[in-house]
Amino acid sequence: MAAVAAHTERPHAVRIGIRGMHCASCVSKVERALTTVPGVNRASVNLAGEDALIEYAPGPANLSAVGVALAKVGFEMVDDAAEDREVTGPRRHGKLLVSGVLTALILLGSMTPLLSGLPFGAPVWLFVLASPVQFWIGAQFYQRAWAAARAGYCDMNTLIAVGTSAAYGYSTAAVFAPGFFVAAGQHPQVYFDTAAVIVTLILVGRWLEAAAKARTGAAVRRLAALQPRTATVLRGDTSADTEEVAIDRVQVGDRVLVRPGERIPVDGVVLDGVSLVDESLLTGESVPVEKRAGDAVMAATMNTTGTFRFRTTKVGAQTALARIIDLVRQAQATKAPVQRQADKLALWFVPAVVGVAVLTFGGWLAFGPEPRLNFAVMNFVAVLIIACPCALGLATPTAIMVGSGRGAERGVLIKGGEVFERMQALTTIVFDKTGTLTSGRPEVTDVVPAAGRGAEGLTSDDLLRRAASVEWASEHPLGQAIVRRAAEEGIGPAPVEAFESRTGRGVHARLDGQAVIVGSKRLLAEHGVDAAALDEQADAFARQGKTPLYVAVEGRVAGLIAVADQLKPDAADEVRKLEDSGLGVVMLTGDTRATAQAVARHAGIARVVAQVLPEDKAAEVARLQAGGAVVGMVGDGVNDAPALARADVGVALGTGADVAVDAADVTLMGGEVRGVSVAIALSRRTFQVVRQNLFWAFAYNTVGISFAAGLLYPMFGVLLDPMLAASAMALSSVSVLTNSLRLRNVRLD
Repeated sequence: MAAVAAHTERPHAVRIGIRGMHCASCVSKVERALTTVPGVNRASVNLAGEDALIEYAPGPANLSAVGVALAKVGFEMVDDAAEDREVTGPRRHGKLLVSGVLTALILLGSMTPLLSGLPFGAPVWLFVLASPVQFWIGAQFYQRAWAAARAGYCDMNTLIAVGTSAAYGYSTAAVFAPGFFVAAGQHPQVYFDTAAVIVTLILVGRWLEAAAKARTGAAVRRLAALQPRTATVLRGDTSADTEEVAIDRVQVGDRVLVRPGERIPVDGVVLDGVSLVDESLLTGESVPVEKRAGDAVMAATMNTTGTFRFRTTKVGAQTALARIIDLVRQAQATKAPVQRQADKLALWFVPAVVGVAVLTFGGWLAFGPEPRLNFAVMNFVAVLIIACPCALGLATPTAIMVGSGRGAERGVLIKGGEVFERMQALTTIVFDKTGTLTSGRPEVTDVVPAAGRGAEGLTSDDLLRRAASVEWASEHPLGQAIVRRAAEEGIGPAPVEAFESRTGRGVHARLDGQAVIVGSKRLLAEHGVDAAALDEQADAFARQGKTPLYVAVEGRVAGLIAVADQLKPDAADEVRKLEDSGLGVVMLTGDTRATAQAVARHAGIARVVAQVLPEDKAAEVARLQAGGAVVGMVGDGVNDAPALARADVGVALGTGADVAVDAADVTLMGGEVRGVSVAIALSRRTFQVVRQNLFWAFAYNTVGISFAAGLLYPMFGVLLDPMLAASAMALSSVSVLTNSLRLRNVRLD
């Protein structure tokens, strides 16, 4: 029936395109139709995107039945919804030009003597000109209104079909049966211009809507366009032995060559070469990142300076770019709770409008001034035409579409409208420490020989050489930090003997015939080494958030090496931004209180919860929630996943563990915490626009319908012309779309 784009994270979820939706009542009808299909568990329909996200049970029959169910209620499932809308949406109104020409002639004929000299008279020629507009150009309204009627409901097309038919039918009767009106004491008038202008203005409005809707999805299209179409695959051992292949032929494990100025075609790991890679369009990081052997690279990022080779690790739908596009589309297809309420209201909106229109007709016919029938018909038409549930249906999804696309451009992926709504209500942000606020990679900060040159006459380099040699065989992160520092200083390790590791305390071995111990004061004490001379310095390091490691040589303390997990450069600035925006900030860590307090002090965080076991992090989040806080949890590790899931909004660093990313509601692709304030600012601005859209949509309908019904006539003698009603209806939807598009340029810093 129709090809669908499979959702990579949920095996049985698909996004389908739907043609024929024009208002919020359409959305409600489509959702009801989809959820009646056997096997469909949930359906979320997006009016702005003209698509739906469907979760269904396994089995091809379930999905094929979706198209049948949609057809029964007057809608069509189409291939590649977004692309179809973007390219062909405006072309659906090709008839618009013909309608405009005919309507212009009708207006001229109605207001000037242009047609009065022709045979049969001007009214007959107005009928001739108006009939194609009504029944050929306006056929789409009749077709969809009839399909809706057969399914037992009415929608925006019903209002247009009934309203224009009333004006056209009354005018036709006035032309061909004027005696009926004269006998009733009425003066027959024709309103062909009203019917034609209404059809044309509605087509113009829908053309403008289609163009504006296309712009709301521009961010996703820009991301998709970043994917290179070919890749240079190495087939031999030299850079000359290459083959340029289509991107869909690249396989995991292939070796790919990337030259300066080229985009990286797929995800992988650098084998050799050095270069700077611009990752700004995926991560929001404005400064190019240096890539060396062993570093990961992502599809669609731009290589700037050097040439390198990399081995592919992810291709096709598994690349970071594909996942970003998929997550953004998922966000755009899911509803915020406020939109669900608007859709429920829209379900009853059109029937209520028809009821108001009938009462308006009856009221004017019974109590209105002469010519009563004319007044009754025109006000009946005005009420039907001005009523527009389109604005209600577009108010939230258009803002979510633009907001989620804007976030993706900054490396912030927000998974759906519900997340937007929860995030803008956050009161407290909880940060995990290790790997989130800090780099997660301990580094040596100080090398201090005892008594200036050490008990054995050691310099700093001597002390580092001995410690690195002993730690070479250790897998502990602190030991590896010492090894890395020595390598950076050009200090190579020496061979050791009798290596032994003591879990949680340190290591010892023999080097150059001497016993060397690296570790805690407790380990030195077990070997009879007195380290009291360095206790004061060790305590000072601990107060600074550093871990002091004692080094002893041949039974005497030789010095201290301090290791710390350094605070990320943007952490303190991000904390300040969050607090300035009115949010409380908490740091959660399993470290000792002294270390935690030191890191928090540098980050500018006043509230610290230390010595928390991984399994207890979720409980700490729950405790904050019980105190009335709306909590956002920011983490990156496997042990953060329960807390991310328990929080009102979970924020995961994209460089962290996959399970943390999957459990989170928001992913920061750049791996830096500065994206938290961007996500919150974006959610607040997005829902500010949503509230504006909903307010004006409700206000427009409340005031417009009252005005169209003639509420102001008794006091001011003012009535709403149906042609002005059509203009107002078209502008209401366009105004909502235009307001949402402002988010494309919103400042988030």
